[in-house]
Amino acid sequence: MLPLGLVATLENLLETYCQKSGTITSTINLSGGCINNAAKITYKGQDFFVKWNHNPILHGMMEAEAAGLQFLSSANAVKTPQVVGSGLANGIQYLVLVYIDQRRPAGDFWEIFGEQLAQLHQNSAASFGLSQSNYIGSLVQSNRSWPTWSNFFMNERLRPLITVATKARLIDTALQKLFDRLFDRLDQFFPAEKPALLHGDLWSGNYLCNRENQPVLIDPAVYYGHREMDLAMTRLFGGFPQNFYEAYDHYFPLEKDWQQRIDLCNLYPLLVHAILFGESYVGQIRQNLRCILR
Repeated sequence: MLPLGLVATLENLLETYCQKSGTITSTINLSGGCINNAAKITYKGQDFFVKWNHNPILHGMMEAEAAGLQFLSSANAVKTPQVVGSGLANGIQYLVLVYIDQRRPAGDFWEIFGEQLAQLHQNSAASFGLSQSNYIGSLVQSNRSWPTWSNFFMNERLRPLITVATKARLIDTALQKLFDRLFDRLDQFFPAEKPALLHGDLWSGNYLCNRENQPVLIDPAVYYGHREMDLAMTRLFGGFPQNFYEAYDHYFPLEKDWQQRIDLCNLYPLLVHAILFGESYVGQIRQNLRCILR
């Protein structure tokens, strides 16, 4: 249920948003993942999604997510839930979104999704990164600006997590040497491309299909990066249907051999999962590195 210390804040926020005075009349608990609590709430006959946590270590998480959703929305490519507000009340950080009624993907959903992601990725910037840090899962994601993708990928994505994983005794000396070998050759792997606006955590749990059969992106970890990162992430836990990739490639043709770089791109989310969920992911990291370097 909603914490009592949050109810008044949410009702004040919704009163401003709806321009109607009232109270929350219904609360249905939802899955919020392993980090947050979540619920569907009803105010003046309209449904909203709210999630919250009490963890002071995750400072600014909800504001970062709200900013990421608004950033994606401003690109006018893929739909996102409308942000109602975010903040901190009585030690509880929260995010409120307009609730998305869902259905199962049907018909041309995947072609639409592929085309819209291609449109999103055509939004570019002068450098790789973002003006602020954000989160991927419960880990802070640094987005300091770099002029080249290889430097950004190495210094803002892999090295910080290698340090954390090494301190947690997840990475041994032999695995560290494999990463060192990769860094010596990293410039050779990725084709040169402009920075692309990325969702940043695009797996099957981070999109919805709304009632109009349109894709809706949720839980972003946005930054300007190499677009193959988003596509590789879609393949990490089973992959999207082939017509998604075909539609994407039609509207924004991919560089040759992009599929051979999937294991390289996915070193980052695998490191994230190893840190958050344990050493069962370390073997896949080791296997990916050996395949990349052979």
